[in-house]
Amino acid sequence: MKLSKRLAAGIFAMTMAFSVAGCGSSDSSGEESGERAGLDVDPETMELVEQMKDDPRLPASLDNTNIKWLAHYDANPTNGSVKGAGLKLFEEKYGGTIEYIHAEWDDRYTKLANLVMSQDSPDFFPADDMDTFPKGAIKAMFQPIDDVIDLNSELWKNSKPFCDQFMFNGKHYIAVIKPSPNFVCVYNKRTIEDNNLDDPAELFENDEWTWDKFYDMCVEFTNAEQEKYGLDGYWYGNALSQTSGVPLIGLKDGKIVQNMSDPAIAKVQDWMYKLEKNDVCFDRSSNNWSTRGSGETGDGLGSYLTLFIPTGLWAVEGDPEAVKLIGKVTEDENEIMFVPMPRDPDGDTYYMGSRVNGYNICTGAPNPQGVAAYLDCIQVMDEHSDEIYERTLRDTYLWTDEMIEMRKTCYDLCAQNPVFDFQNGVSPELDAAMMDVSQYTMITGGGAKTWTECVGEYEKKVQWLCDQANQNVATEPTK
Repeated sequence: MKLSKRLAAGIFAMTMAFSVAGCGSSDSSGEESGERAGLDVDPETMELVEQMKDDPRLPASLDNTNIKWLAHYDANPTNGSVKGAGLKLFEEKYGGTIEYIHAEWDDRYTKLANLVMSQDSPDFFPADDMDTFPKGAIKAMFQPIDDVIDLNSELWKNSKPFCDQFMFNGKHYIAVIKPSPNFVCVYNKRTIEDNNLDDPAELFENDEWTWDKFYDMCVEFTNAEQEKYGLDGYWYGNALSQTSGVPLIGLKDGKIVQNMSDPAIAKVQDWMYKLEKNDVCFDRSSNNWSTRGSGETGDGLGSYLTLFIPTGLWAVEGDPEAVKLIGKVTEDENEIMFVPMPRDPDGDTYYMGSRVNGYNICTGAPNPQGVAAYLDCIQVMDEHSDEIYERTLRDTYLWTDEMIEMRKTCYDLCAQNPVFDFQNGVSPELDAAMMDVSQYTMITGGGAKTWTECVGEYEKKVQWLCDQANQNVATEPTK
């Protein structure tokens, strides 16, 4: 069985368990779907929203104030999440509403295609999972944003360089608010202290957080007899590979390219293979291809048996109950910490595997101007996002100053040294192949092989799939 099939159930469960907004049915009440109500903005944010209602960069009015959102989660707040400041401004400025059209994770694109082809399109779709581009453009599921968003305007000029990285046939397809970390290295500070290890945050501060140090710490900590493992999670393969600065699947001159033979990738993958051969990774093959325990991200960190889990910041951005698998959080103590992924010791750059906070406009969208106005509201409020979100981090999530500063650093590195990998955004066939490729040198249970073997087995297939995608650009929506 392919590794992608073996991991699918676990990845799905983890994604849903830690979704920022939570899933629900568009025709279900919160009680029926098991969701908790969301929270409105705090008084300080509301005061800022009132000030921004008269920002001259926003459209004065909207003819149609309802926009339709198709996703596996509601853009409106649920499960105790806090309403976005941009959404609040959209509501207050225009009386705007977001109509939620629910789709299951595995069924999102089928549902989108059916709605588009039946001329009942939603208006917009989330791009944050890095699986919409260029697939959605190739299949004509999404339309260019250029007709409704002026990327050269004062409001969008800072986002334009990132939007430019999501161009196809000369058009922009993702309205990027900003890049965000796809992977950080999460750890438990008590585990570091109890095992007399160097604190990764201090190593990073001293520019000593390298592959070599990461390797040594994982090897020193791992003790299978005591069930202690240096690495766990679903994404450490991609997280480590992208510290090379090169994506496995990238874009060049508007074309999809594969970089499997790039020397930088070969170098990091050889190092990853040596890391895996030291048995530092929790053996998912012995646990139904799930991470330790229940399969939810964090198991092992909170019990001090796992050293590192490379994952997204979303895993630690929650209240104490939501992050308890990672570590204890109280008014007096927070055990959780994170750093960027380590760098190549022969270089001086911390590359950040990145995703985007961004949106696609669907082909045939009934209200693209409404989407543009909503995204303008998000942009206006994003200029104040740090001060707004910092209150949530401190007061609700009980974050320390150290965590807040490290989060800012990670976002700064995303802006300076982002690595956008498109392996999940081209086609289902390439997605499946790349699931195997990205894990090849670190498959647990004795399955890991060298990168040279991986290139020999997969490169021609991956190149063919990229060529097919480049040649088969649709002019009409297709499933």
